[in-house]
Amino acid sequence: MLESRTPEGSPKTVLVTGASSGYGLATALRFHADGWSVVAAARTRSGRAPSERWREVPLDVTDEASIAAAIESAGPVDVLVNNAGIGGFGPVEATPMAHVRALFETNALGTIAMTRAVIPQLRVRGSGVIVNVTSSATFVPMPLVAPYTASKMAVEGFTASLAHELEELNIRVKLVEPGYGPSTRFTASSASRVVTDAPAAYGPLVARMLEGASRPGLVTTPEEVAEVVVRAATDPSDRLRYAAGPDAVAIAPPGAA
Repeated sequence: MLESRTPEGSPKTVLVTGASSGYGLATALRFHADGWSVVAAARTRSGRAPSERWREVPLDVTDEASIAAAIESAGPVDVLVNNAGIGGFGPVEATPMAHVRALFETNALGTIAMTRAVIPQLRVRGSGVIVNVTSSATFVPMPLVAPYTASKMAVEGFTASLAHELEELNIRVKLVEPGYGPSTRFTASSASRVVTDAPAAYGPLVARMLEGASRPGLVTTPEEVAEVVVRAATDPSDRLRYAAGPDAVAIAPPGAA
C-alpha cells in the first residue's frame, strides 16, 4: 500500500476534482483524515476552513486556463482523482445536443484534460497515481441515460489504454466505478439536464424509471466511494477496476468487485 508520506517524511499530496460536495468532498476528507495533504478543486468552495493540509482551488475542468491555474496553484501532486462530473436523464431523441456536448465536455474531455496536465510532473518524478471516477452505469446498460453512459464509457476506454501507456513510467492508473447515490448533490445537479418534454410514447418508461429511482434498493454513500478511491490510489498492484458501493459490487464484472 502506498504510504501517505514521502520518503522525506512530509505528507503526500492528492488533488481531487469536483471536491465541493458529494463523492468528491467525501474523498478529499478521507484522504485528509488519513494524513494526506489535500488540494480540493471545484467550481464552488466546500465551505471548509483551510488548514495546513487542506487547500481549495477554483477549477472548471472544461476550461484550459482554469486547469493550468489550478495545477500551478496545487504544486507537486502525488495522486490525481478525476471526480468532477455531471449527469443527464431522458430519451436520446429528446436530449438537446448542447446537453450531450456538456456531458462529454465535463465527464470525458475534462478528465482527459486534467490527466494531460498532471502527467508531465509524474513522468519527471517517475511515480504517481491517477484515479478516474466513472459509474456503475458502465456495467449494465440502462435506458434514458445513454449520453451520460457514453461519456463515462469513454473514460473507461481512455483509462484502460492509459494504464498500459504509463505503466513503464511507474505511473499507475485506476478506475473507480460508484453505484447510485441519491443523497449526493450530483443527483440534484443532474436535474438541470433532465428532459421534460419527451414525446408521449416514452411516458411509461420514464415513469417506471423515475419510480424506481425514488425507491432504490441498495445505494452507494459518499463515504463508501471515498474508501474505495483511497484504496485504489494506495494499491500498488496493476488492478484497474474498483466497484464502489453495494449496488455497484452486485453488478460488477469479475475483477472489479
